[in-house]
Amino acid sequence: MHLTDRINRIQISPTAAVIAEADKLKSRGVDVADFGPGEPDFPTPEHIKKAAIKAIEENKSKYTPTGGIMPLREAICAWHKRELGSSCEAKECAVSVGGKHSIFNVMSVLVQQGDEVIIPAPYWVSFPDIVKYAHGTPVFVETRPEDGFSVKAAAIEKAITPKTKLLILNSPSNPTGGVVPPDEFERILAVCKKHNVWLMGDECYSHFTYEPHKPYSIASAAGSKENVIIIGSVSKTFAMTGWRIGYTLGPEALIQALIKLQSQSTSNATSIAQYAALEAMRGSMETVPLMLAEYAKRRKRIVEGLRAIPGITCEWPGGAFYAFPDISAHLSSGAGRPALAKSCTEISRLLLEKAHVAVVPGEAFGAPGYLRLSYATSLERIDEGLRRLERFFSRAEAAA
Repeated sequence: MHLTDRINRIQISPTAAVIAEADKLKSRGVDVADFGPGEPDFPTPEHIKKAAIKAIEENKSKYTPTGGIMPLREAICAWHKRELGSSCEAKECAVSVGGKHSIFNVMSVLVQQGDEVIIPAPYWVSFPDIVKYAHGTPVFVETRPEDGFSVKAAAIEKAITPKTKLLILNSPSNPTGGVVPPDEFERILAVCKKHNVWLMGDECYSHFTYEPHKPYSIASAAGSKENVIIIGSVSKTFAMTGWRIGYTLGPEALIQALIKLQSQSTSNATSIAQYAALEAMRGSMETVPLMLAEYAKRRKRIVEGLRAIPGITCEWPGGAFYAFPDISAHLSSGAGRPALAKSCTEISRLLLEKAHVAVVPGEAFGAPGYLRLSYATSLERIDEGLRRLERFFSRAEAAA
């Protein structure tokens, strides 16, 4: 079979691959300590579920406008203004089939062959492949653990060339939990404006930040409208991952291009899910601080637990729900013991096979020597996973 060059330029999502392998073990009855999935383990709030049921009962199951029902687009803009300080109108908003779809659409209408897209590393696994699919070239800017994996404006400016079309900035970050402070974010925006580069802010984890950080959007900065594109989603904030509703905020001409593309691809996002999202935007957000408080407990437990394992270091994530430990000490010989493996990908495979712990290797995020562990799971499962990790890295199970 001869496939196109564009599909051969990309690979399957590494996180999806990890989940698939873990599911195979689970289907055989194996107890897996699963730190793989990047989604809340909380249920969708009741008022949102009831809104979807009501939409079904009222037969709201027809096609909708491609860019989303107008009440939802208006509600997204109102919610974003209230929560994050922007000033968008409905004509500057398009609803899509999840945040990933929004990113894919933006790349498809803005990036073409010869264009460069700057991506801070470590990065979310899909960013480079979406850029490659659009015929663009990813340009990576390294961030440092001592800076909390927060990218600096000076580093961005050094990476800009005449070919630079766009910068992707995911804050809080998947996989590191890194958060860009508002003042640095504004300096980055100034750099983008100076060089006429689009700044795309991926805000999917906006409301999961830990002290001293607060939810922030670069769309709230003065003079941001001409250069800023915002990607948002109800998936994480409202525990609605499977509902698949995302949105893009940006200049009207860009939004119309996204809608044109969507009209020839997916058409509208699911009508029922849109009405559920409408309730999420308009209704109570009381579940968000409850989830965040639980994540904060889990964050403390998993980071302290990882730090207690010899040869592992781990920064405190400023947001999201991922720990990103450095295990590079176990990839080389030292202290009278051999290396466990040559790469984190191999470590991840061994962890799943021998310790029945599912993690995502750092190579998937452009970060060899690291692992990503989602703590969107119970404290009990975190404790069990930490016990297995300690045994593995002490060589008790790795050599078995």
